[in-house]
Amino acid sequence: MITPAPGRVRARLVACTAFALVSFASNSVLCRMALGASEADPAAFTGVRLLSGALALWLLASTRRQNRRAGSPWISAFLLFAYAAAFSFAYLGLSVGTGALVLFGSVQATMLLAALRSGERPHPLQWAGLVLALAGLVVLVFPGLRAPAPGASALMAIAGISWGIYSLRGRGSSAPLADTARNFLLTLPYVALLVLLGLRSLHASPRGLALAVLSGAIASGVGYVAWYAALAGLTATRAATLQLTVPVLAACGGVVLLGESVGLRLLLAGAMILGGVGLAVGSGQARESGTRRAARRD
Repeated sequence: MITPAPGRVRARLVACTAFALVSFASNSVLCRMALGASEADPAAFTGVRLLSGALALWLLASTRRQNRRAGSPWISAFLLFAYAAAFSFAYLGLSVGTGALVLFGSVQATMLLAALRSGERPHPLQWAGLVLALAGLVVLVFPGLRAPAPGASALMAIAGISWGIYSLRGRGSSAPLADTARNFLLTLPYVALLVLLGLRSLHASPRGLALAVLSGAIASGVGYVAWYAALAGLTATRAATLQLTVPVLAACGGVVLLGESVGLRLLLAGAMILGGVGLAVGSGQARESGTRRAARRD
C-alpha cells in the first residue's frame, strides 16, 4: 500500500476545507435569495434541498465503493435534518446578521465545549485567534442586531448545535461520500413528515426550486462530503474556528449576487475574522511541527 506524500495530504485537506466553507456560505446566500423574495417557503426549500442532496450523493456514491462507518446513522441523519429545517424556519423571524451570530455562536460553543470535554487543550495563541475571530463576527453583524424574536433565535441555536454535533460525529468518518449519502437518504422520512405538516402553506416557484436544488445537490451534498473529508485532518478547535470565515464569505456573496454594498465595517470585520483564523490555525500547525520535531529527536 502506497502512503500519500505529506504535501499531497495537506493540499487535499486545504482544498476540501476551502470548498466546504465556500459551500456553507453559498447555502446562506441561496437560502436568502429564495426565502427573502418569497420564491419558496421554509418547508419546501428544506425538503427540496435535502431530497436533491440525497439524489446527487446517491449517484456519486454508486460510482465508488466505500465501506460505511459503523455507528448510529439515524442520529447523524436527524441532526442533519434538524439543522436544515431549523435554519430555514429561523430566517423567517431573524435578520441575516442576527441569524449568523446565533448560528455560528452556537456552532463554536458546541464544538469548543466538546473539545474541552475530550481533553483537547488549545494553545494560548489559538485562544487569542478564536477571540479575535469572534470579535470580528460581532463587528460584522452588530449593527443589524435588534431584539430578535425568541422563537426564531431558539430555532437558529438548535440549527447551530445540531450542525456542531453533526460535524463532531463526522470527524470519525473514513468514507465521507458513503456516510454523507447515507445521512441524506435517511433524512427523507423526516422530510416527508415536514412536508405533510406544512402542506397547506407549501409553495415554490421555478426559481425557488432551482435555488433549493443548487443548495442541496452542490452546496450541501458535495460540500458536506468535502467537510467530512476535511474533518479527518482537523482538531475540533480548528474546525470550529475555520467556520467563522463563513459569514465573511456569505457577505462577499451578497455583494456579488445580491448587490449589497461593501463598507468599512465589512472590511474591518473580514480582516479581524481572517486574521484570527490565520493566527489560530498557524499557531496550531507550528505547535504540531514542534511536537513532531521533538518526537524525532527522542
